[in-house]
Amino acid sequence: MDSEYVTAVDPIEEPDPTVLPKPKSILEAILFAASEPISVEQFQAVLPELDKRAIRRELDELRQDYQEMRRSFRLVEIANGYQICTCPQYAEWIQKFYTRQVRVTLSPSALETLAIVAYKQPITRADVAALRGVNSDSVLNSLLEKGLVRIAGRKVGRSLLFSTTDEFLQQFGLKDASELPSLDEIDELLNTPNMSEPTESLLPEMMEESAE
Repeated sequence: MDSEYVTAVDPIEEPDPTVLPKPKSILEAILFAASEPISVEQFQAVLPELDKRAIRRELDELRQDYQEMRRSFRLVEIANGYQICTCPQYAEWIQKFYTRQVRVTLSPSALETLAIVAYKQPITRADVAALRGVNSDSVLNSLLEKGLVRIAGRKVGRSLLFSTTDEFLQQFGLKDASELPSLDEIDELLNTPNMSEPTESLLPEMMEESAE
């Protein structure tokens, strides 16, 4: 082969095993490998030499790196942790490539019960039933099975207390409970058309009054 047609190719540079990766790169690798949000405590278990403030600082720098590079993904705080997610403007193309399956489908009664637990947590079965005006045992059990509600302890008299879970935050794209939508937004969601169950006044008046 004539030498004029030969193109020199630089060999692939192998990483130097003696050079330790930077903490930010380690955090990024963990984020890409994980399928669920990662808490600061979980990061600290891998990097015990860093305190929580240092880990948050590295994560903030990583978030800024993605923004400055205009990447198609971003680092977000969700469900009391951190996760890499695609940017919303790419949703159209992602949907064309991947048919999204909603992991949890809730009936209006389940949404109503979940809203009550979210805003009144921790709360007992009896209190949920009093707010809804109907026995809610089966609905609560269903929410427990779906991982959206958990048993948070016992009240005086040994009644079980219920609260929402990190799975609930993840499903609804919330960083923590402080990002819960307003009661008006919840009521609008519950009263959307095309639902199989009656939706009039699904948000109990007692709940609205207690939130004021």
